[in-house]
Amino acid sequence: MDISATFAAQGYVKARPATEPAAGGLLGAASDFTKVLQQGESTAAAAMTGGADPHALVQALSASEMAVETAVTVRDKVVAAYQEILRMQI
Repeated sequence: MDISATFAAQGYVKARPATEPAAGGLLGAASDFTKVLQQGESTAAAAMTGGADPHALVQALSASEMAVETAVTVRDKVVAAYQEILRMQI
C-alpha cells in the first residue's frame, strides 16, 4: 500500500480539528468568570450611588457567588485529581 504525501497531508488537515480545543474551552470559561465578577462589581458600585435598583444588585451578587463557588469546585477537583496522580505507583 503506497501512501502519497498529498494524501497524508489531506488526512492530517481533516484530523487536525479533532485535536484542537473547543471554541470556548478553559480560556472562554475564565473570561466568562471575569465578566461576571466585573458586572457584579459595577452593579454594586451603581447601587451604592443610587444608579441601580436593589433587585439588580441581588441578581448580580448571586451570579458572582455562583461563579466563585463553581471556580472553587473546579479547583478542588483539579487538586484532588493531582493528588490521585501523585499517589499512583510507578
